[in-house]
Amino acid sequence: MPEKLTIQDVARLAGVSKATVSRVLNRNPTVDPVLSERVIRVVQEHGFVPNVTATGLARGRTRLIGVLTPPLTWPALPEILRGVAEYVEDTPYEIVLYSINFERDHSDVLDRILSMNMVSGLLAVLPGGELSRHLTARFQAGLSLVMIDDQEKPGNVPWVGIDNSKSAYEATKHLLQLGHRRIAHMQGPLHYYCTHERYEGYCQALAEVGMVPERSLLLQGSFDVASGRRCAEELFSRPRSKWPSAIFVGNDQMAYGLLGVAEQKGVQIPEELAVVGFDDNLLSAHLRPALTTIRQPFSEMGHLAVETLLTMIEPDHRQKAGPYRGILPHISTPMPETGGKQQPVRIQLATNLVVRASCGASQALSPER
Repeated sequence: MPEKLTIQDVARLAGVSKATVSRVLNRNPTVDPVLSERVIRVVQEHGFVPNVTATGLARGRTRLIGVLTPPLTWPALPEILRGVAEYVEDTPYEIVLYSINFERDHSDVLDRILSMNMVSGLLAVLPGGELSRHLTARFQAGLSLVMIDDQEKPGNVPWVGIDNSKSAYEATKHLLQLGHRRIAHMQGPLHYYCTHERYEGYCQALAEVGMVPERSLLLQGSFDVASGRRCAEELFSRPRSKWPSAIFVGNDQMAYGLLGVAEQKGVQIPEELAVVGFDDNLLSAHLRPALTTIRQPFSEMGHLAVETLLTMIEPDHRQKAGPYRGILPHISTPMPETGGKQQPVRIQLATNLVVRASCGASQALSPER
């Protein structure tokens, strides 16, 4: 017996055909239970691990799903991958993770990945720029692809994300309802589509109470902690009479930087500055003060994105019940328009405002603050 068991060895030891072994390994329900148990027993006794790549290539389609992600340090990534993994766990598919820096093109990396024919489809988390356009071209050429929270304005590629404008509106409206009228906004990179959407939501909330954004209250960040610190340093260097009473920060990472500088300078949060973030990263509930923020359903995004992708790969893929079924918006097929045209797949999930100590919701404020 060779050291590494092959599918032929399993078939011989179980007294079945190679085809039967293949069907058992792929969880085909048509296999006779007695034969299936026999094969499984041999697999377990000998520690057989099937070569999923070779098996997939032999039948013209692999059981591998590629997941293209930003660097692994991106705060939301663990929750997105948790949603993907929880769904894939109960399917015959496996995940191959490709982590790259989306601030660069990397179209050549994508071409190398796809040229190996190892994956049946691709999830792309937060792609942008040339890479996003290259992915779109690949999709139009036949690649099974779903984007999660694209940096660009959603196009024809199936997409999973949130309504950034509405979410920012809710964050700003909350501060207005607390009595604030000088509300600053720290925004992210201008080449991110969500940056503009969140600014629009901020402006819409102000407009409802007859206000227009003050240029001096708009701070330019980069969606990272360091830029939050830089913006905070600039803000707190102004005379106190020029400070806002509240700030809506475009993501939690920048809010962390702002809170760190506030602590160093002895600025009381929320007494001197109420703060609302965006994302609800895992750390946000454990800060002091804990951060009020917009919660994005990152795990649900991963779950529904991979479900959509598998439905594209296998049209008869059964959409299994899961922890998010029945409580979230779900569109898994294009919606027809008048005249027989089809809209691209869009799955837009609801967010919610998580109120914590940093906004001072329990404190009564005078309208002029």
